[in-house]
Amino acid sequence: MKTATVETNRPTARSVDLPTLLAGGWVLLMLFTALAAPLMAPYEITSIDLRHRLAPPVGFGGTMLHVLGTDDLGRDVASRLFYSIRTSLLVAFGATAISVLVGTGIGFIAAYFRRLVEHALLLMIDVQASLPFLIVALAMLACFGNSLTLFVALMGLYGWERNARLARGLAITASAQGYASATRQLGAHPLRVYLRHILPNSAATLLVAATVTFPEIVLVESGLSFLGLGVQPPMTSLGVMVAAGREYITRASWMLLAPSLVIVMTAVAVSVLGDWLRDKLDPTLK
Repeated sequence: MKTATVETNRPTARSVDLPTLLAGGWVLLMLFTALAAPLMAPYEITSIDLRHRLAPPVGFGGTMLHVLGTDDLGRDVASRLFYSIRTSLLVAFGATAISVLVGTGIGFIAAYFRRLVEHALLLMIDVQASLPFLIVALAMLACFGNSLTLFVALMGLYGWERNARLARGLAITASAQGYASATRQLGAHPLRVYLRHILPNSAATLLVAATVTFPEIVLVESGLSFLGLGVQPPMTSLGVMVAAGREYITRASWMLLAPSLVIVMTAVAVSVLGDWLRDKLDPTLK
């Protein structure tokens, strides 16, 4: 007796759809632009040419000398955009790494010591979560000044409490499983247990969490730079370009449009990749 088999076309967790491919392509393009910005930029970002100020981009009356037009000081928008992508991604990657490392470390410490230490760390996490980060950032930048290193470190404080809660839960779950307890019974140092056994088994979930933090940091960095408290001249970032273009939104909208599109598309692309990674790495979907 033959049995009929029904084949479904339902996509699996390993399939890659068109939005994910486009998102991955965009992220790769941004990474390439950030790395090759000095080679791609046709002009210096501080080069001023008042004779060609507010020149329109190609297709709107402009010439190939300035493909994306110029700003109010005659600086090439394309050159500034390339370097802005470089700076914004540097801040976002550095801050995301700090946020994940700090959060994971605090979460693992809370999971290991438990009791009083755990309660103290959870209280600190709750306090951090209750504070509006933008207000805290404004206060710290106003008090301590600003530099790129300080700014990256400050941005690294964004979202660490979520990573800490996640890491603590993952560590407690992993510690209750057989492989972790067996390793401890064999006399392994707790640091070795966490770094060699618990962390590798938690890395996939922490990586997905990082893809949530990254686009948020891109948006927060752009907002602080827009307010003049982020990246400082002569450096430039996407938020700095948006701030410079807001006064010319009706006369020279290209100053604002190009960096705004990059901000939105980068945030969306990383979020799409994060969803794909979650589906791919989630064992319940395999």
